[in-house]
Amino acid sequence: MPERFIPRGVHGLVLEALADTRVVVILGARQVGKSTLVGQIAREDRPAKVFTLDDHETRVAATEDPTGFIASLTPPVVVDEIQHSPELLLAIKARVDRDPSAGQFLLTGSANLLTAPRIADALTGRAEYLRLLPFSQGELRQTRETFIPTLFEGKWPHVYDAPVGRAAYTDLIVAGGYPTAVERSPARRTRFFESYIETIIQRDLSTLAQLHDQANVRKLLIALGTISGSLTNYDGLARDLSVAPNTLRAHTSLLEALFLVTRIEAWSSNLLSRVVKTPKLYVADTGLLAYLTGADAARLTDDGQLAGAFFETFVVNELRRQSSWEEDSPRQYHYRDRDGREVDVVLERRDGSVVGIEVKTAASIASSDFRGLRHLRDKLGTRFKMGVVIYTGANALPFGDRLAAVPLCGMWTH
Repeated sequence: MPERFIPRGVHGLVLEALADTRVVVILGARQVGKSTLVGQIAREDRPAKVFTLDDHETRVAATEDPTGFIASLTPPVVVDEIQHSPELLLAIKARVDRDPSAGQFLLTGSANLLTAPRIADALTGRAEYLRLLPFSQGELRQTRETFIPTLFEGKWPHVYDAPVGRAAYTDLIVAGGYPTAVERSPARRTRFFESYIETIIQRDLSTLAQLHDQANVRKLLIALGTISGSLTNYDGLARDLSVAPNTLRAHTSLLEALFLVTRIEAWSSNLLSRVVKTPKLYVADTGLLAYLTGADAARLTDDGQLAGAFFETFVVNELRRQSSWEEDSPRQYHYRDRDGREVDVVLERRDGSVVGIEVKTAASIASSDFRGLRHLRDKLGTRFKMGVVIYTGANALPFGDRLAAVPLCGMWTH
């Protein structure tokens, strides 16, 4: 089945960056649509020659003589998958230092170039970095989500007659948002992720580090799937996998750099005390998570505990995707204190304003589900703009001052 073209929420930000920045870099996992996006921009928005370093001959030419390769190009130029020849970044730096005009190079990378010690500082002050993540639900429906800005306005989506129960959402959750996988049958999606992980383990890990045991990284990724959304106990996980804790931390960082796993730090404020500061780790797409855990839609419908982890992972990833094109993109945290009060997601803008989001798979909501959100509201005062419990019920319902229950589909419907 041919893939249909779906406009991306970050498209406008890329064009804005090209208008005033010498180099624009789009980072994201393999197969999230980076090549499609930059190809469209090069054809329709800002005509440019496209080179991909996935092409063997191009990669050899770029690697053997990066300075000569860049010198031979006439900007504007797109260089796709630049992590295969990171030496090009130093040549690009020299080129744009001689000519400061905007929009010369549009680059993509499937590994986080900011984490590679040799090249992390190559384009400092010369480049803008943007993230392209798997499809959000709004992108799939070609609807611009307003969920995050609405919450920061102290409002919530007024959704009514939404689908009821977690079974109404399990199919879209296990499908995830990878363009190549989302419209496939479950069996074909499994085959996609098998090949996908194998490609990353065999090819892309070497971009970031020299590894002696790739099997340990594969085992770690599977293990992280089983604890997605849990507080991260590195020492316990290291014991379970029979590896040194420092090795496990290093391997986890590699998986983050390849955009397969995302770390959510604990949120705290000097107004709050007794905070548990352990981070959480999430698999970066629930389609990938379904593959790693062997779960399908029927199992999520029947297994409430597993569904809880999947629904929370899904919401966290939807928020990350929507945030990636917000002009005032909030930082994302989680909150838990030693008295057992917790909030699954805390979003904080630069001005200090805060939104809290709890995730429940139930179709009914009780006042007790707002315990953590009330705590944040009462402690933060006017800084706290809105707190919502995402659930699988039919209607959006107010639950007191700046608190509401919102059906899951309220994240992408208005």
